[in-house]
Amino acid sequence: MLLRSIVVLSLILAAALYVFASIPLWMAVLAFAGAWLALFLLAFGFLCLICALVDMDKPQETDSKFYRAVMYIYIEALISLVRVRLHTQGLEKTPRDGRFLLVCNHLFVADPGIVLHCFRKSQLTFITKQENQRLFIIGKFMHKIRCQPIDRDNDRQALKAILKCVQILKNDEASVAVFPEGYTSRDGKLHHFRSGVFKIAQKTKVPIVVCTIRNTRQIFKNLAKLRRTDVEFHLVDVIQPQDYQGLTTVELGNRIYEMMIGDLGEEFRQTDGEHTP
Repeated sequence: MLLRSIVVLSLILAAALYVFASIPLWMAVLAFAGAWLALFLLAFGFLCLICALVDMDKPQETDSKFYRAVMYIYIEALISLVRVRLHTQGLEKTPRDGRFLLVCNHLFVADPGIVLHCFRKSQLTFITKQENQRLFIIGKFMHKIRCQPIDRDNDRQALKAILKCVQILKNDEASVAVFPEGYTSRDGKLHHFRSGVFKIAQKTKVPIVVCTIRNTRQIFKNLAKLRRTDVEFHLVDVIQPQDYQGLTTVELGNRIYEMMIGDLGEEFRQTDGEHTP
């Protein structure tokens, strides 16, 4: 919508100058290009401005509707800008009533944006690595939509993040998304899970939405060659609370792992000789 609006406004300006100011066609083309660039920079400047207003030291106790709405607009524009053609499957299974825990494999930095784009109506927040908080734009928006930073090397701090997500779900404030591998997969395979994140579901008894994503690792490579990237995003299935009752977090993680492999294919399975980075 954002990029389309920029193009339309640029065309209107160029056409108006061509018709009413009687400028040559080549100047109208230049006017279009200049207007497009100016509007694009204005949109980026607005993004930087609202991010500069975010105080990362101030706890975010409520989901910001304004920042979430802006985030969706810019994610959609970014997906178009980097020439991603998104193919989705199974999204009709998304729970419509109540909150849920979403789990997905993790291939690339763009994955959270794809997930948020596909679940615009679900008010998702994420468990995210602490390093993301230092990113000027990404970190600020994550803070405003109440993403919970997790210290992967400190079990006590990681537990605090998990318990905070439990509270968010119990208070009906947002649904929670997590990449249970804990890291982006450097080889593209599905690596073993950090099963502690499944405590979130066990303590809240919410449905678990199992998803897979493919081919996001190719986005920048294809963009450099001016090619489109076809990204597959599947909602594999939804596990209801009664279906995981009595399972340990490890057993639940193993079940979800096999569900993802069933959708991705055996070539994505991590073998015993491979280790998570």
